[in-house]
Amino acid sequence: MTDLDATPPRPWPVLRLNSFRAKFLIVVGGAVLFDLLVGGGVALWNVNRLSRDATHQIESGLTKASQEYLQNYIETTALRADLLFGRMHSEVTALAGSMQRLIDYPEAKDAIGKALAKNPNFNAPLVYDATGNWVQTRQGSPSVMSVWGYLLSADHQPKPEILRDIQESAIFDIFGTSQMATGAKKLQVYYVGPKAGPIMRTIPYSDQAQTFDKLYPGHDKANFWDFFFPGVYEGWEGWIREPDSRPVKGDDITATAPYIDAITGKLIVSFFHPLWTKDRSDVAGMVAADVTLDQLADIVESVKVADTGFGFLTMSNGNVLAIKPEGEKMLGLKIASGAAGQGVTGLDRSLKKSTHATVAALELPADDKTVIKHISIEENGKAQPYIVALRRLNAVNLWNSNGSITAETLMLGFVVPEREIYASLLAAQQSISSATNRILITQVVAVIVSLLIVFAAVFGISKRITAGLSALAGAAKRLQAKDYSVRVSIPTRDEVGAVGVAFNRMAEQISFHTENLEQLVDERTRELGDANQEISALNEKLRDENVRLGAELAVARQIQMMVLPKPFELEAIPGLEIAAYMRPADEVGGDYYDVLQNGSRVKIGIGDVTGHGLESGVLMLMVQSVARALQETNEADPHQFLDRLNRAIYKNIERTNTDKHLSLAFLDFEDERVTLSGQHEDVLVVRAGGEVERIDTLDLGLPVGLEHDISQFIATRDILFGSGDVIVLHTDGVTEAEDQSRRLFGFERLCQSARKRHGRSAEEIKTGIIEDLMAHIGIQKIHDDITLVIIRHT
Repeated sequence: MTDLDATPPRPWPVLRLNSFRAKFLIVVGGAVLFDLLVGGGVALWNVNRLSRDATHQIESGLTKASQEYLQNYIETTALRADLLFGRMHSEVTALAGSMQRLIDYPEAKDAIGKALAKNPNFNAPLVYDATGNWVQTRQGSPSVMSVWGYLLSADHQPKPEILRDIQESAIFDIFGTSQMATGAKKLQVYYVGPKAGPIMRTIPYSDQAQTFDKLYPGHDKANFWDFFFPGVYEGWEGWIREPDSRPVKGDDITATAPYIDAITGKLIVSFFHPLWTKDRSDVAGMVAADVTLDQLADIVESVKVADTGFGFLTMSNGNVLAIKPEGEKMLGLKIASGAAGQGVTGLDRSLKKSTHATVAALELPADDKTVIKHISIEENGKAQPYIVALRRLNAVNLWNSNGSITAETLMLGFVVPEREIYASLLAAQQSISSATNRILITQVVAVIVSLLIVFAAVFGISKRITAGLSALAGAAKRLQAKDYSVRVSIPTRDEVGAVGVAFNRMAEQISFHTENLEQLVDERTRELGDANQEISALNEKLRDENVRLGAELAVARQIQMMVLPKPFELEAIPGLEIAAYMRPADEVGGDYYDVLQNGSRVKIGIGDVTGHGLESGVLMLMVQSVARALQETNEADPHQFLDRLNRAIYKNIERTNTDKHLSLAFLDFEDERVTLSGQHEDVLVVRAGGEVERIDTLDLGLPVGLEHDISQFIATRDILFGSGDVIVLHTDGVTEAEDQSRRLFGFERLCQSARKRHGRSAEEIKTGIIEDLMAHIGIQKIHDDITLVIIRHT
């Protein structure tokens, strides 16, 4: 074969500079090259900056996370400790409540005492000890009963009045044994009689008097109270004279500082609950429980922070009650035991006596917020940084050996070395440095490889892209010339192919709409006309429905207002001035108040149904009807009255399948006596002299309609109500009314408004409070029903 017969070679494609492909290659290739170079350079710079920023962020984040962890951990541990104290408070309160109940009903107490005296299990004989000059029950009795020499007569037997107390207190063997067997772990529970006869009955049995003779010589020659706990009895007597003098408001329990128990030798805390005479004019003794600090120490010693972090428990004066031996050594604490003698022996291990100056100077928290501090502690001649977290526990009434009762708040503390907290930060910094070097090398290689790949890809794909664009350009020209049959065929499945598919659909739609435009317009016009007629009919139905609903709500509101007490009913009640105000937030409100009179008995009720509107209004009418019926049937017992009303309302709520319920309270007036029952907003009492009292109703009941049987939650409270005194009842629509700044009117403003008008008539007080309330609300919308009832004793 000659050269003339050979196939000539295929010429290389020639790119014209003004062609789209050439421009595409120049623009896209140049842009990609610029982008890769700039992006690569910026990325390398950012990697270095990211390394620095990441280190800083990790340091800040770890510091914040560590502090949040310490705060959450110490708050959780503090809650566990508070729960332990709260549990003991509840159990001692329950024990005291049982004994107090018998004191308040002396006939029952006497009958029970006589019955138990006939039972040999609760009438153990008393044996006289000539050496100690006391009598005590023998081993095997449910409790150890000790009577000191100064309470004995000449024949070495308890005086008659002491024998009576011994007999009547035998019921403590039942109550105390039950308390010892259940609830929190207790060392012992005991009963001590009043100062005139301080017999001591303790469970479980122990050699009580023998131990006292050994450890506290001379104890039986002085009154028990003055010898062991001087000032406690007098402090409780002060509470009777001035109830607000309790250091911890509303708490009758008094705790001791931790001390060494005489019988067991363990470090314990005692919780005393006073018993009162029936008329609440004097102290009738106490019940108490001793708890070892082991339970509290377990909570503290279980603390585990990092590798060597630990917890400790201290009093507000810095005396550390619980801490691990390692922590005691770390903080430089020294133990100094108190000397034995009169009273009890405590434990002295104070932070202020630490061998480390920074620990001795550590300031304990002054409020209930968690405090985190940084201190340095010297170890092996070198100062090491530590983090200390501190948090206060709930306050308790504390008896001090100096004879006073003060408010005491124990402190919980965590200590952890900073090096352990930030160990992960150092590891993270090393990891970031290594990762940064790897990223830098990888980024440089990636930029070079990307340049090669991108140039090859751009050159190869440019032909396919421009071919499709050329086909689209030609088809567009034919469509412009009104050739609606034109279609394009682009085999690729990329964006250019998607444009070709969209172009073909557009051509089809243009062809269809051009040929069927008039028909489509007629159809759409008919559809719009039909839709307009349907909308008109619907609007007419809505207008009719609104008129009907408005009429129903108007009737409901009229019925609701009709059943409210009439002025002439209120004026006919002797000895009382009553003025009331009610304003629903909607057409129909959910507030309730009523004044019911049957003979000499007057019952005033006030309540608030959840929500407002028609359903709430109907439930209010149910309550009014049931209350009226019960009053007319001469149901005089407040407990039975509220229980039966709740049962009727609960069944009605079940039948109507609604989730409504209401807070409800009643005041019963009869023979100058006022009894409060039921759970609702706090009751405000303004005395004739201008003093203001706030009475909490939380423990007097449960919301009505929430449960079928609330009888176990219902309680009553008697209120002194003399001439000139005023009682203010209200719903939360008064105290929760907002001004333009969303500030609530609040109970304090209500108190101030009522106090400044004391001495005036009930109507004047009501009008003045409503004026103050409306001035506070201003132009703000009223979101809840407002009800106010003023009762004045003339």
